[in-house]
Parts: sequence; C-alpha cells; structure tokens
Amino acid sequence: MENLMDSLQAVVNEDASLQHWGRCVSLEFLLGVGNTDYLIRIEEGNVTGVRLRSLPIESGVFTIRAAADVWAEHWRPVPKRDYHDLFSMLSAGLAQLDGDITPLMQNLIYFKELIAAPRTIVEGAEV
Repeated sequence: MENLMDSLQAVVNEDASLQHWGRCVSLEFLLGVGNTDYLIRIEEGNVTGVRLRSLPIESGVFTIRAAADVWAEHWRPVPKRDYHDLFSMLSAGLAQLDGDITPLMQNLIYFKELIAAPRTIVEGAEV
C-alpha cells in the first residue's frame, strides 16, 4: 500500500484535468488506510507531499478513513457496488469522514478523482 501512496503524487500531478479542477485547492488532509494514516499536502491542485503521519496530534483539515481492504476494492479498475465512490462508501458505512468538510464539498470533483487516482496505478499491479 505504501508504494501506491508513493505513486499518488505523480499520478495526480500528471493529470491535466485533475489539475484544472484543483487549481484553487491548497491544504493538507488525512487519508486513513486501515491502521496507517497518510497526510496528503496539496498546493494549487498539485500534490506536493504524501507522508506517513508520525505523531497522533498531526491532522489535516479533514480526514477520510476506511479499512485497507475497502481501499483495495475502491482502487480496483472496476470496483464493486458501494466501493466505487466516496459517498457510496460513506453511506454504506465502509468509510468515515470528519473534520472541516467545507473544502471537500467545494472541490468535490477534485477530491473524488484524487482519491480514485490510484486505480490507474493498480491496473496490472497487486494492491
């Protein structure tokens, strides 16, 4: 899973459409994958850093958490029902969202596509 997170920055930053949607986004958010938390730093739509959370007090503007197997299914090229979309995962109880979700809602397309970006990495690789 760590290799997947290492590749996230390159995949997002190479996507011109995603860059356009995120051009007004500058923040850090936390993505919880099972027991591992990643802080993802974004500057004007570019992912400028993906790092493991080193202290429990570190957090982002908002947090999205799900079990590792839930993310593995979400990142498949064609995920199963309820795993295909962030809000489907939330309504099915497969993921949790907390913190200030205002920037997430204001830039919903950007964040949904950013979170789904590992699908392009997973193709042909084991999660």
